[in-house]
Amino acid sequence: MRKALRWLLTLVVLIGTVGTAGAATAAEPEARGTGATDIKDQLLAIPGMSLIEEKPYTGYRFFVLNYTQPVDHRHPSKGTFQQRITVLHKDVSRPTVFYTGGYNVSTTPRRSEPTQIVDGNQVSMEYRFFTPSRPDPADWSKLDIWQAASDQHRILKALKKIYTKNWISTGGSKGGMTATYYERFYPRDMDGVVAYVAPNDVVNNEDSAYDRFFEKVGTEECRDRLNAVQREALVRREPLEKKYADYAAAEGYTFTTVGSLDKAYEAVVLDYVWGFWQYNLLANCGDDELIPANAKNATDDQIWNSIDTISGFSAYADQGLETYTPYYYQAATQLGAPTIEFPHIEKQYIRYGYQPPRNFVPRSIPTKFQPYAMRDVDSWVRHNAHHMLYVYGQNDPWGAERFRVDKGAKDAYVFTAPGMNHGANVAGLVADQKAFATARILAWAGVPAPAVAEAKPLAKFDRKLDVRDVEREPALRP
Repeated sequence: MRKALRWLLTLVVLIGTVGTAGAATAAEPEARGTGATDIKDQLLAIPGMSLIEEKPYTGYRFFVLNYTQPVDHRHPSKGTFQQRITVLHKDVSRPTVFYTGGYNVSTTPRRSEPTQIVDGNQVSMEYRFFTPSRPDPADWSKLDIWQAASDQHRILKALKKIYTKNWISTGGSKGGMTATYYERFYPRDMDGVVAYVAPNDVVNNEDSAYDRFFEKVGTEECRDRLNAVQREALVRREPLEKKYADYAAAEGYTFTTVGSLDKAYEAVVLDYVWGFWQYNLLANCGDDELIPANAKNATDDQIWNSIDTISGFSAYADQGLETYTPYYYQAATQLGAPTIEFPHIEKQYIRYGYQPPRNFVPRSIPTKFQPYAMRDVDSWVRHNAHHMLYVYGQNDPWGAERFRVDKGAKDAYVFTAPGMNHGANVAGLVADQKAFATARILAWAGVPAPAVAEAKPLAKFDRKLDVRDVEREPALRP
């Protein structure tokens, strides 16, 4: 419990402190629709839209919905599936933010940073093939970035008749990638794009940028401390794998997909340093309970607990992989995945190295990598980005390979939040960049000029709406 609480406190502090300070949103009049027709009736009048549930929240209406989508947007007659979306409705006179995390959608009312900035409505989409938004039977060849972008396009067309003001798309990590791909394939849908910590693995087999990142990130003292724990976990492989086997038996974990407990153990350990920088701040490196100060003299339990807290020994069990099969499938077919070296660990201690995402997808699902997919998106962003903003964290490994904008781009920007990790956002930028980025988001949202000039979020910070649900996730997943 203490370990879980430490993780919770770390993440809440990280995310909560970068939000805009202020009291929770005050009670407002009931959120309005158009004319005399209730907003729920308007939403359910859309062909293919059905209600799962409505949840109350002061000043908003929050709906969890199903929307009928074609399995294949190129051949709409060849079957449909139910895609889960949510609508956080404020007022049809406000701008709307289209959010996706790239995974499952939260069914708890939440507000992305751009939604708070523009004080708008928010539509959130569950990515196709994440259950329950999975066709049955599942034709995995229909899980690609174009099909997912077409899901968003079709939702936008359906809802634009109700929410007629400006739209901005957003998302973090894989959600930031998703927002980018949507803009690439449907560049006229959105009035702006805000993509957070979005990886951009253009050439899958060239990952030296990550090695350079880990040579310099943080401080030498912190790097040495993390490297020592990671190495020690491999030196003590035999006793710690016995502990892992007991843990797996007690929890009912199996390792059919990855192939063996040994492969899963090494994958978890090799995620350790990456996972620390992805989810922690440099200050956490001094926590002796989280990271033993002297790895060689630490007990087996101390090494185990440190690896488990940061990487999670459940991550590569079948039960841990199952939820994320759609991500690993996409990494194996289009998105790519990083590979890094471990110069601080002798070769005899590493048996597999960073394993390819193919190893984390059941063998019954075929995969074939498409190297042109990310090259196409990268080239398009460099030369055609318009009204796009990228935000990265200085200490986030995923930012080692990032999106960039060249001279062909217009009103498009890439900023880095100092000292931040995978939770970086606009609020974490230096003051002048924060004001500039906020003003651009407001302008793209079409709010009045005085508000743009003031360059401050239009909605007050709400500790429930504006704090993301964050769970401990496998490190090698954006």
